[in-house]
Amino acid sequence: MTVPTDDLTSARSLYRELEDLGYDRAFSFEAKHDPFLPLAVAAEHTDRIGLGTAVAIAFARTPMTIANAAWDLQALSGGRFTLGLGSQIRPHIEQRFSMPWSRPAARMRELVLAVRAIWSTWQDGTPLDFEGEFYTHTRMVPAFDPGPLDSVPPILVGGVGPAMTAVAGEVADGLIVHPVNSRRSLQELTVPALADGAARAGRDVEDLELVCVTIVVTGRTEEQFTRSLEAVRTQLAFYATTPAYQPVFELHGYGGLHGELRRLARDDRWDEMGALIDDDLVRTIAVVGEPHEIAPAIRARLDGISDSVSLVNNRAPDPEHLAEVVADLHHEPPAGPSDGPGGPGPGPRADTT
Repeated sequence: MTVPTDDLTSARSLYRELEDLGYDRAFSFEAKHDPFLPLAVAAEHTDRIGLGTAVAIAFARTPMTIANAAWDLQALSGGRFTLGLGSQIRPHIEQRFSMPWSRPAARMRELVLAVRAIWSTWQDGTPLDFEGEFYTHTRMVPAFDPGPLDSVPPILVGGVGPAMTAVAGEVADGLIVHPVNSRRSLQELTVPALADGAARAGRDVEDLELVCVTIVVTGRTEEQFTRSLEAVRTQLAFYATTPAYQPVFELHGYGGLHGELRRLARDDRWDEMGALIDDDLVRTIAVVGEPHEIAPAIRARLDGISDSVSLVNNRAPDPEHLAEVVADLHHEPPAGPSDGPGGPGPGPRADTT
């Protein structure tokens, strides 16, 4: 699960609740607050659950500051940390973070390699000698070397387009797919790009983790369901204003939404934008249904693609943390024929994050 972080004090209890419900991993994300700090608190109040960032904004930091934060969280959590990195978009990097922006895929590739070089110095004593186009790290003295850990954190890269997705395949341990995805987009856009990147590095794409962030629309009452549905309409309308997400909308025949929604956004008519997102588009991008219908629908969506799913609806989080869905996903489905291509037939136990 991607954990809401508006109330930082909830980190003392919320991650423990998710652990008790059976989640395999809980991600923080970078919005109003730093993504690393709540995980330090969570590490002290949990025992089993994996902890990660999905995502920390890579280009708002240097490889050294990222390496330090991730190393410390791996130590504090006893080896339960996953470093998830994303690029954000140029206006935020330049105007919000006051950091340089250029060639994001190439920069992300180099940043991940630089972090790995720093970790190699700390873990194995390899002399630090990283000189790239964007980053240079050539100095490490004992006073600033935290020393080895039992294990090095895995790195996931958040990607949308083919170039960044390929970077994940080439240099990371896996990919975090943006919530704007569908079974078709995963099959036709995401997996081929990830495989291309893996092939460049002589790696097997099957060895990489594919975290399919999946928007969930559900509710135990009509009021909860309506709140969840309308929140997703608003979220998808916001996403549709961003050019990076257009390939998925275009794949499903909704390419024309971009211009209309951009016009409404420029006129500050945000409240009107959700009305342009019809039910078919919601059901294409999100998994929609009553709580007992969600797990079979997720299995149908991801069968043959991934067994790692991250459940989200950040604008209308479920008050019970989708407890029924987590229980159903951990329950091995009965053997039998699948319900159509990619249906909810037999398959691996899903990892819920």
